[in-house]
Amino acid sequence: MVTLFIRCGMILLSWSTIFFLPKKSFLKFLPVTIFSTVVLLVEDMIGRTYKLWKVKGGKKSATNNALTFIFGPFFVANLWTFHFTYGRFWIYTLFNLLFDLLFAYPLNYFLDKLGLYKLKEVKPIFLFYTAFGYSIINYFFQMLFDKNFTFKQNKQ
Repeated sequence: MVTLFIRCGMILLSWSTIFFLPKKSFLKFLPVTIFSTVVLLVEDMIGRTYKLWKVKGGKKSATNNALTFIFGPFFVANLWTFHFTYGRFWIYTLFNLLFDLLFAYPLNYFLDKLGLYKLKEVKPIFLFYTAFGYSIINYFFQMLFDKNFTFKQNKQ
């Protein structure tokens, strides 16, 4: 029951902020957010296949936890991060460095203690490196997307 409350709270709290995000930013950064969401879904499938973490409650709980996090706080935080930092690579990088460290260590520890999941074959440093690596890939994806979109608009 506590887990359900946490899941619902994560979704509701994160998505309630989206109304404050300018529509232009939402539309501009939606492609990179979808891209990073797909990457995270693939990582989740790989992690389950190789049993890199264990989720109390089995496959159904693992799916619910992953989807809650990916389509809740991760999705919305990605939009907000790009809204506030895109175009300033070093600020974006510093923000992601700090946030990914917080995720890999204190937040990971907290979620483990709540019983949402437990890392088995990987250490928190792996979470940090993969999350930080994804953030850099996402930034360059957005730059490439902007360049291609601008090129196509100017061509017409």
